[in-house]
Amino acid sequence: MAKTTGNTAEKVREIVLPVCEEMGLNLWDVTFEKEGADWFLKVLIEKKEGNLDITEAEAFSRRIDPLIDEADPIDQSYFLEVGSPGLNRKLRLPEHFERFVGAEITVRLIRPDSEGRKEIEGTLDAFSDGSIKIGDIDIRLADTAFVRLND
Repeated sequence: MAKTTGNTAEKVREIVLPVCEEMGLNLWDVTFEKEGADWFLKVLIEKKEGNLDITEAEAFSRRIDPLIDEADPIDQSYFLEVGSPGLNRKLRLPEHFERFVGAEITVRLIRPDSEGRKEIEGTLDAFSDGSIKIGDIDIRLADTAFVRLND
């Protein structure tokens, strides 16, 4: 599994957030991940209303690329990817879980739970203190490989 470098992602988040606000976009997530031999800086954005189209993503990418280069928060070479989080978006940050309480989600666990389940689907009923609730099941986010929205 790819490792996200939080410090780098947080620096980039600070750089690109003002551009998002200026362009009327929401910053969904920033990750810096190694995939195979390459590093990828992924910036996921969404429109406040409606769907993001390719020209908007391209315009955003053109705005942030020189800002990231100027700030130089990344020591090695990498590929910049700008896109939408999509319908089956991964939920990682507290604001993601808070926003989608009531939505249908899939949770993939790192290890099977006490009932042998590795994957759980259901309604996100609650989020609090790093845990989510699906029906009568409490799941610590630290025990998950990922949580994503179902379409």
